[in-house]
This record gives sequence, C-alpha cells and structure tokens, in this order.
Amino acid sequence: MNHKIFIVEDDPIISQGLKTHLSQWGYECFSVDNFERVLDEMSDCQPDMVLMDISLPYYNGFYWCEQIRQTSEIPIIFLSSASDNMNMVMAMNMGADDFIAKPFDFSVLVAKTQALLRRSYQFGNVTSYQMGAYQLLFQDNRVKYKDEVVDISPTECKILSLLFQYKNQVVTKEMIMEKLWEGDDFIDSNTLSVNMTRLRKKLSVIQLDDHIQTVKGKGYLLDGLDR
Repeated sequence: MNHKIFIVEDDPIISQGLKTHLSQWGYECFSVDNFERVLDEMSDCQPDMVLMDISLPYYNGFYWCEQIRQTSEIPIIFLSSASDNMNMVMAMNMGADDFIAKPFDFSVLVAKTQALLRRSYQFGNVTSYQMGAYQLLFQDNRVKYKDEVVDISPTECKILSLLFQYKNQVVTKEMIMEKLWEGDDFIDSNTLSVNMTRLRKKLSVIQLDDHIQTVKGKGYLLDGLDR
C-alpha cells in the first residue's frame, strides 16, 4: 500500500514540486485547496503524513498543527524558510515530529519522510508490552493503566517500548536514535529531548512519568514498575 501525504503549502510551485518528486518515490500526494478548511480536507484525504509550512493564509502552520494534535497523532514534518531555532522548537512543542528548513534538498526530504513513516508504521511485529499495571499497545499507540488510556504518537510509542524492553537499565540516547531512526544522520539529540518532554507530559496523567529517570550524560531509565 502506498502511503498518502497531505501537503499544506501555499506556494503553488513548491507544492507542485513536492507532489511531483514524492510521487516518483511511490507516495500518493494531495495538497490543500482551501486554507480555511485544512482540517476538513485532511479528514477527506485520510493521509499517513502531513508536510506543513509555517506561513500560510488565514492561520499559520503552528495553529493547524495544534488543531490536528487534538484528535490525531499523524506524523507531521514542518517545511519552512523560518528556520531559526525558536521556530524549530515551537514546531516540535506544538506536536511536529520533524522540521526541514527551506531551501531543502529533495534527497533529505525523501530520507526524512521514509524514516518517519518507517518508525511510525513499520516498527517490528510486537503488538504490546505489559509491565505491572501498565500496558503499552503498539497498534493503537496507547498506554493503558487500569481504566485510564493515554494516546501517544508513534514516535513516542517506539521510545517508550525501548524503555519497557530494558526496564531498570539505562537506555542511551544513541541507542534510542539508532533503533528509531535506523542510523539516519538527520535526527539529533535535541529532537529526541523534545519528544521525551512531550511523552513525559502525556504520561503524567497516569503517573508513569514518575518512573522515567533522566541519567545525565547518558540517557533514560524506567524503574519501579513491579514494585
């Protein structure tokens, strides 16, 4: 099955370039027609990934990313010429999975797209992990604790799965990045840190964040689930 990509970009030349290039790699691409109805058009499309510009008519990309994250954990990559660190951090905090600064190399875009789709939808055959009263559900990207359920993103689910697998052991940042991004050089430790911060915030509802320790200079450790 070909993955569907939804492009939220108001420059018609860039939008068409993205559709043309990504289509050559087998992706089915759609772009926004009405920038006041981004969510409606995305819902009609049912994509597997969103490519989002920051500067858009009516509402900016940050707004739409935040709106999408209220109901969906679909992978989102920001594409923007606004490439300063503040915009990158804001994009990640709003729920984006990655950020590519314009002008970008299409080979980098394709590599990042492939890596994000791979870790979002093709991470092995494991369907769940059970630790104490907590259950991590891969297919649904959810964590269950008694009668409570927390939705997490595919990337956050992969990170948490490693912590579950290596409970009571330090999981290094390098190990997490290698496992999730399969050695790609496009993901840095700052991106991982933002994802961890977002994951901890979600898990605080069920107190699972209390069991995740940051081991300074090394990585992360999950402990105490069986106590």
